[in-house]
Amino acid sequence: MTNPLFDALFASNADRLTPFLISSAGDTISYREFVESAARMARLLVDHGLKPGDRLALQVRKSPQALMVYAACVQTGVVFLPLNTDYPPADVAYFLADSSASMIVCDPARAEEISAIAARTGARTETLAADGSGSLTQMARTLPVLTRAEPRQDDDLVALLYTSGTTGRSKGAMLSQRNLLSNARTLEAFWAFSGDDVLLHALPIFHTHGLFVATNTALLSGSAMIFLSKFDVEKVIQSLPHATTMMGVPTFYTRLLAEKRFTRDLVQNMRLFVSGSAPLLPETHRAFKDRTGHDILERYGMTETNMNTSNPYKGDRRAGTVGHALPGVELKITDPRTGSHLPQGQIGQIEVRGPNVFQGYWKMPEKTAAELRDNGFFVTGDLGKIDEDGYVHIVGRDKDLIISGGYNIYPKEIELLLDAQNGVLESAVIGVPHADFGETVVALVVAEASVRPNLDEIASVLRGTLARFKHPQKILLVDELPRNAMGKVQKNVLRERYRDILTAAGDTV
Repeated sequence: MTNPLFDALFASNADRLTPFLISSAGDTISYREFVESAARMARLLVDHGLKPGDRLALQVRKSPQALMVYAACVQTGVVFLPLNTDYPPADVAYFLADSSASMIVCDPARAEEISAIAARTGARTETLAADGSGSLTQMARTLPVLTRAEPRQDDDLVALLYTSGTTGRSKGAMLSQRNLLSNARTLEAFWAFSGDDVLLHALPIFHTHGLFVATNTALLSGSAMIFLSKFDVEKVIQSLPHATTMMGVPTFYTRLLAEKRFTRDLVQNMRLFVSGSAPLLPETHRAFKDRTGHDILERYGMTETNMNTSNPYKGDRRAGTVGHALPGVELKITDPRTGSHLPQGQIGQIEVRGPNVFQGYWKMPEKTAAELRDNGFFVTGDLGKIDEDGYVHIVGRDKDLIISGGYNIYPKEIELLLDAQNGVLESAVIGVPHADFGETVVALVVAEASVRPNLDEIASVLRGTLARFKHPQKILLVDELPRNAMGKVQKNVLRERYRDILTAAGDTV
């Protein structure tokens, strides 16, 4: 038995001396150096008693060494659990307890805080800083490489990625060898990646987009990556002449367009710009084409599925659409009430089926059964339609999910906090259009009859409790919330009413 993902991504590159990771300063790590260093980390995991199927949580800043931890997990069969660096301690505690993680790797600056949390669940704590220092690398440096990979089957788990739940409880999406390898192979071929490519990588690696879509595709094709710690306009502009491809979120492209130095000449070596994780406004698509001559390739994916659709590499990339279903992926539009297939052009819920679709939600059999049908189709929760040319249009969601800068936000979590504040009778949280992030959060608050809530104090509470990407851009005091005949708040009415609120005046914070 083999380890298909390790063999394809890492073992196949073990003897290559060509660059894999390139820093903004031009320092390089070859494929061979990367695979060897990761194999020392793999030896450390084994020496610490981690077994195939155990979970390892990682909450650190982006670095080559953080990516090596992912490779070490794949080699040993340990399930990789990347955590957003913005998650506060309460969230980390939930993830460790829910996943029963055996180890968490954190930044040295948070070691004391995280160790106390991990001790309650029996997880071991190690450290890893952005510069590559820390207990993990210090111990691994002197160890011999692990020369064998743990045998794995197609359905064995590789990663556990938590995504928000409608009740505020996060769900762990279980991703297998087949899920990740099939999608990487599809994207390598569909987007024409090769060993001649240099991918400009400015995405986080705790998220599907940067970790699996970008990194796995580069590894499979033998591409090099200019590996930036984050999106920085200066460093991106410096790096673009040396790259051939870039994957980003709409924010990347709007910020580049704001720079006069971002010109057609600057990107003459580029062959492909990809956008995802949030809706790309058609205006951004057109402005980018006018400035650079490039049509941004927009695609559609999810934590649970990786990539489902893509505009064509060769062909008409249509602004406002996410293209066609990728090879091997089936996509259909169904009636949200009955599940029956809807005719072309009608709006309904999007369902997908293919080897990319996840195994289900960790320890949530009821949730899995509700969203993953017996016939293999996954109910995405997104609303869309397919036009007469087969292009998929995302028109909304049948849930109240907000996607801001590629991160999923469910209003209920924020509303529960708002409703608990002094002077708040009730609240509603919605997503409104944002040129950079696709959507952003706006909170609407109704006051109690005798007490006027202090919006500044409420904002401070939210900032101290929620991850930064969940913070409302505005909190508005309103007289009442619109309701239908059954008493349900009509968030569609609120979204339409306040869609331009970011440019309007009012009683906000």
